[in-house]
Amino acid sequence: MDAPPLGPRTRWPWAVAGAVSVVLLAFAGRYGYHRDEMYFLLDGRHLAWGYVDQGPLAPFIARVADTLAPGSLVALRTPSALLAGAMVLFVAGIARELGGGRAAQLLAAAVAAVSSIVLAAGHLHTTTTFDITAWVAIGWLVTRALRTDNTRWVLVAGAVAGVDLLNKYLVAGFGLALLGGIVIAGPRRWLRDPWVLGGAALALAIWAPNLIWQATHGWPQLEMAESLSSAGEDTSYGGRLVFVGLQIVLVSPFLVPVWVAGAVALFRRPEWRRYRVLAWAWALVTLLYFAIGGKGYYTAGVLLILTAAGSVVTVEWWARSAVRRAAVAAAVVASGAVTSVLMLPIFPPDRLPALIVEINYDAAETIGWPAFADSLAAVHRSLPAADRERAIVLTGNYGEAAAVARYGPERGLPRAYSGHNSVADFGIPPERADVVIAIGFAESKLRELFAEVTPAGQVDLRVDIDNDEDGTPIWVCRQPRESWASAWDRIRRVG
Repeated sequence: MDAPPLGPRTRWPWAVAGAVSVVLLAFAGRYGYHRDEMYFLLDGRHLAWGYVDQGPLAPFIARVADTLAPGSLVALRTPSALLAGAMVLFVAGIARELGGGRAAQLLAAAVAAVSSIVLAAGHLHTTTTFDITAWVAIGWLVTRALRTDNTRWVLVAGAVAGVDLLNKYLVAGFGLALLGGIVIAGPRRWLRDPWVLGGAALALAIWAPNLIWQATHGWPQLEMAESLSSAGEDTSYGGRLVFVGLQIVLVSPFLVPVWVAGAVALFRRPEWRRYRVLAWAWALVTLLYFAIGGKGYYTAGVLLILTAAGSVVTVEWWARSAVRRAAVAAAVVASGAVTSVLMLPIFPPDRLPALIVEINYDAAETIGWPAFADSLAAVHRSLPAADRERAIVLTGNYGEAAAVARYGPERGLPRAYSGHNSVADFGIPPERADVVIAIGFAESKLRELFAEVTPAGQVDLRVDIDNDEDGTPIWVCRQPRESWASAWDRIRRVG
């Protein structure tokens, strides 16, 4: 059977992708580090094949960026800005594989460019950025393999999946969903195809060092996954109600009809029967992550794949109506305007509207970390000289510890320790450390650990921002009730 025709080549998606990357780079230095970005920098000082809560890829990239340009926020975020452009190209590429013309490819690129998830992920150095890029890259490779009936492309998809598994494990769910889609809709001959089986084997081979690390450390990411699932709405973007809501906003509320049209067409169009596995993969992976209490943005990659298909359908729909074309154009422009305001650091940090903080939790998490370190430094300076020499900082979460690692040395702060996630493995306090500046703990917990617990102030971020740190109490603790070695198991936590 001859392969369906490929859409014509056009340079417009490259122009859109370039514009996205340029815009993201222009805003990359605004505000400051996100707690996760500082955490990746801290992890990068302790390179390993795995961590309690992530794979090695994001910390490794952070280490490279910080080595090439120490302390540069723009350098740290440059890979994400470039990957966002790649997402745009892959979405347009899927539309082309489906036979979409120049207008369909341009629309697919434009919808991806103004989507909330592409701009949000492209602004920060996060595991999500590479994960979504990998999903849409796999979507393009699988679509190409389905169109040409050349399963060698699946081998390349396996390599992409393997690298992504060194970043996050979510792509394994996508792989299972694609397998389920093949069983349901075909092509079932892929189940015994040597190139397909080779792609799966290649993914496992690339993933193997991280699997070995997890096995030799007691599979901590299973505990992490259970913690996130059980926390539900208590985590950022968590809970099943939020999961459903995010399906509406991940691309754009104005552009939901585009990806919905793509899903319907992939399920129903006779000429797209060979691509039906993509529709089933979307349905199955969405049900999977909804059922296990995953976060709503876990499905972002498949929604962008549906967006590519929907762009082909939308261009066909508007073909004979200038009004329809204008309506779609208005939806894209409105999406770009709203998404940019919500997801990019456009407002001054001291005038960030509360509505943006409510919608975009991560925006507030990039503001105030130097002031956070200043608050701890003020407490440290207030200690007697003898106490300062043996004092440490003990934090309740990895973000606080990473902020001290990033901003503490220039402020004369001692090393920060934390029992949270992978920071717990980076060392425990020396036994001589009997003066502790503690933050992020309930007073009752501190009194279990120390005989003397004294309030010493609170964090002042010097801006009116509702984030997790502003106003947090700071304590000075003395006279540990037991050795650090014995106390550490009670301080350590995963979540």
